[in-house]
Formats: sequence, structure tokens, C-alpha cells
Amino acid sequence: MADIRKIIEDYLANTKMMQLATSIDAQPWICNVWFASDEDLNIYWFSSTTRRHSNEVLKNNKVAAAIVAPQTPQDTPRGLQLQGHAEVLTNDEDVKIARSVYEGRIFDAATIDSLIKNKEKPHKFYRIKPTQFVLFDGENFGDNWRQEYNL
Repeated sequence: MADIRKIIEDYLANTKMMQLATSIDAQPWICNVWFASDEDLNIYWFSSTTRRHSNEVLKNNKVAAAIVAPQTPQDTPRGLQLQGHAEVLTNDEDVKIARSVYEGRIFDAATIDSLIKNKEKPHKFYRIKPTQFVLFDGENFGDNWRQEYNL
């Protein structure tokens, strides 16, 4: 049997955009964000504090996300979904960790610094601590495509 965690780690390392779902007052919202992950499978993104998803995370930290690598209809479908708890990072040590996995993968240091200092749309790092991943993977699991990985 394939190692589900290793497949998830590889999938996260080889993709850069996720669809993030938030919800407040029973009204869901979804957006695309660039992301990076760490060795504990935490997911980090960097967004303007003025964005709807940034504000919704402050009111309801339960989120979901979908990550799909580029595919064609001829490819065996693969995708990764997750659920977990999101937070804006305010602790210097947490920001340092987020920046260490994000910088260079998505934006360079100068771009990150510029966006953090932007007066109209300041940016901050956010983190999802996943509670569950659902991997859909016909390549590694044949007819048993749906694989759950709980944390």
C-alpha cells in the first residue's frame, strides 16, 4: 500500500495554489491563494488583511481547501482536499516559520516586505492546521481513489 502521508507531502510540494473556503453567517466563500507547507503539513498563505477571506478567518477559523495540480481530461484524476483551523499569524516565531517556507517558493523577500508595509492593503501570513486530508488519487490507489488522512 502506498504511503498516504508521503503522497500528500509530495503533492503539497509540487503545487502552489489552493482554493480556500471560509464561511460566516452560513454564507460560504471561496478564493484562490498561493500557499506553502511545512514538514508538519501546516499550510501557509499570505494575504491582504482587507480581503474577505482574511476577515472571515477571524470570525470563524474553521476552513476547507482544495488543491488540484494541472490536469487534462485524459489524465487519471488526482486532487487533495483538507479541513482544519486557520489563524492569522502575529507571533514573531510563527511568522518566521511561515516566511521560511513561503519566501522563494511564491514571492521573494523584497515583495513580501513591500506587501507587509503596504499602507492601504497590508499583508499578513496565515496558517491552516489541518485536521483531515482527503486524497483522491487513481494513480496510486487504483479503484480505491478516496483516501483519508487524519491528524
